[in-house]
Amino acid sequence: MGAGHSHRLYRHGHSPVHALPPHTKLAAVLAFVIVVVSTPREAMWAFGAYAVLLAAVAYAARVPAGFLLKRLLIEVPFVAFAVLLPFVAEGERVDVFGLSLSVNGLWGAWNVLAKGTLGVAASVLLAATTELRELLHGLQRLKLPPLLVQIASFMVRYGDVIADEMRRMRIARESRGFEARGIRHWGVLAKSAGALFIRSYERGERVHLAMVSRGYTGVVPVIDEVAASRAQWSYALALPCAALVVCLLGWTL
Repeated sequence: MGAGHSHRLYRHGHSPVHALPPHTKLAAVLAFVIVVVSTPREAMWAFGAYAVLLAAVAYAARVPAGFLLKRLLIEVPFVAFAVLLPFVAEGERVDVFGLSLSVNGLWGAWNVLAKGTLGVAASVLLAATTELRELLHGLQRLKLPPLLVQIASFMVRYGDVIADEMRRMRIARESRGFEARGIRHWGVLAKSAGALFIRSYERGERVHLAMVSRGYTGVVPVIDEVAASRAQWSYALALPCAALVVCLLGWTL
């Protein structure tokens, strides 16, 4: 997987959650999200219980509430979609503050907001306590197809390379007095995009040749194999197991 690579969502720490093997955390988050999605939308109290469970994980991981809430802004487009549902959905309607809203739309909006927010929060906690390289190792450990793991690894790394190349090209344009102010400058930006594509393609060719010359045969070796003990699995699966109990109560009560 190459050298260490930290992403912006990661928060360095030495908590018990940080110390868990990455594949245990991946499995726990996936199981938690499945349980949340399986919960009936009418059991509103259950989603509050899930939020408390995630808050307990955040406390154990020493992830501040501000850090978590700031990263939750990524779901703003889904919130906008959920807000529109009561207005556009069909079926029985009810008046709320003088507005005619669809009952099915209200339930749908609540369903999207509650389950989406919990899923995003769980993912943010996973990213905040696990480095990117460890996440890729965890995917390998969980027997995800190696080709998909390699694609994800190269995508992340080349994403940073392309972003850095874009930054250098922007600085070069600005150093020559260029500033995009209208449609007249779209031609320059289009040429920059074309040059960026060519540079990225050429760099990819050079990197591939360098990898082949060093013995790359299509499989990235796992340098540090991380095994999880039974205690670590129990600690990681405590979250989805507690959520499963809440889900079962939500279906029966």
